[in-house]
Amino acid sequence: MRKIIAATFISLDSVMQAPGGPDEDPTGGFKYGGWVFPHSDEETGKTLFELFEKPFDLLLGRKTYEIFAAYWPYIDNDNPIANKFNSVTKYVATRGDAELKWNKSRSLGEDVVAAIKELKAGEGPDLLIQGSGDFIQTLLRHGLIDEYRLVIFPLVLGAGKKLFAGGAVPCAMKLLRSITSPTGVIFATYQPDGPVKTGSFVGPDPSEEEIERRKRLE
Repeated sequence: MRKIIAATFISLDSVMQAPGGPDEDPTGGFKYGGWVFPHSDEETGKTLFELFEKPFDLLLGRKTYEIFAAYWPYIDNDNPIANKFNSVTKYVATRGDAELKWNKSRSLGEDVVAAIKELKAGEGPDLLIQGSGDFIQTLLRHGLIDEYRLVIFPLVLGAGKKLFAGGAVPCAMKLLRSITSPTGVIFATYQPDGPVKTGSFVGPDPSEEEIERRKRLE
């Protein structure tokens, strides 16, 4: 069985839009494209490359596919990430019928959820999501993401497409690994860990004032 891994750059407030440059995705009037660049250093680059060391195929939404297809095929294959991305299979969630010209690209078809479930149940390398903020909401909604490899940057963007947005379903998370770069970037790996557990610091005999406060909230 194959895992689906969301490897995502996010701000402290979960924004994932246009990390790579100002022209990447300015939709919605997003003004901060390229917010990753000022935090890049040798340690960050080394840790990022570890994401791509094990075999994987790419799982992409249409918009991210178009960004990647206009960039990575034109980068020298001496670049290790370009070499990986150009050689692996790209599974693309797209509602259109436009030709997917990038090498080894395949449409997930009309029923994306069914196609992904079939891929997960089959043989092959793990499926690595890059970007694809809109598509990720579908995967979240259906509980299809097995692991989150979050690269968390020390800034707040306030607005923009968020990782945990309309498709997010409440669940607990288990931290598997975390490290911090000299520029304050946190690399944290999580996996879903069942339902959210709750409790209370209030004793079994609340005050009359507390009881009245609760009534006002009903």
